[in-house]
Amino acid sequence: MTIELFIQYLFAGITYGSIYAIVAIGFNIIYNTTGIINFAQGEFVMLGGMISISLLDFMPLACAIILAVAITMVIGAFIEIVFIRWLAAPSVLRMIIITIGISILIREAALYIWGEGVRSLPYFTGSAITAVGIFGARISPQVLWVVGACGLTVLALSFFFKATPVGREMRACAANRKAAILCGINTGNMVTFSFVLSAGIGALAGCMMSPITYTQYDSGTALAIKGFTVAILGGLGNVGGAVAAGLLLGVVEAFSVSVVPLAFQDVISIAILLIILFIRPNGLFASKEAAGLRAF
Repeated sequence: MTIELFIQYLFAGITYGSIYAIVAIGFNIIYNTTGIINFAQGEFVMLGGMISISLLDFMPLACAIILAVAITMVIGAFIEIVFIRWLAAPSVLRMIIITIGISILIREAALYIWGEGVRSLPYFTGSAITAVGIFGARISPQVLWVVGACGLTVLALSFFFKATPVGREMRACAANRKAAILCGINTGNMVTFSFVLSAGIGALAGCMMSPITYTQYDSGTALAIKGFTVAILGGLGNVGGAVAAGLLLGVVEAFSVSVVPLAFQDVISIAILLIILFIRPNGLFASKEAAGLRAF
């Protein structure tokens, strides 16, 4: 393998790994606050991409992305208020079935609205043929946007959970929900806000990845599987671990292309998930307490 090809695979892995990490962070935010594993997280990513593509006909790219993220955040709040809030101490199995059902509803609604066609946002800078030379390899500028978005998301969340009142209240809910209630924290609002924040992060990931991977009504399903795999691999609830696990899975998938056919690439993530569940069910980077918001 030449150095140019190595760099090409490496950056491809980092790009997809960053996307997986952002999706996994969305899983972890809701899990830490509520204990719920939201299998509709991949649909938030899809909605961000599809809504921004539709809005692009009426406004500049930056405005379309911002508004798409805002609309997806409203949808996230709507889902929590309508489908989740009224449940009293639901079982894990019940919540899994509900969130899977929500993902199916969103996917079918997207099929009705946008059809089966594959769409994409334009490249934020340059075009599909524009590339940056790094050690002889040609890297798309959109890759830098994706990696930068992942890094900024982690930094922004770190600041939010450490330095803002709402962030500290969400951390309190993650640490001990009953104690948070006794301290006067409105845990219902915190649950809603966790869905809003998770939906916004997912939508941003959908906008960033759209020029590279394209967007379709059912593209969220595969991302949900990859994001869940990364969340488990990094330790469910561990946001920092999700970033490391996402980059690890992305790089492994990228280099696997030289060994196995592309059609079998998804098998790798499923195999990794099964191995981790058997050998280390708490994840590779899990702390003693799986309250990942405290990792910040």
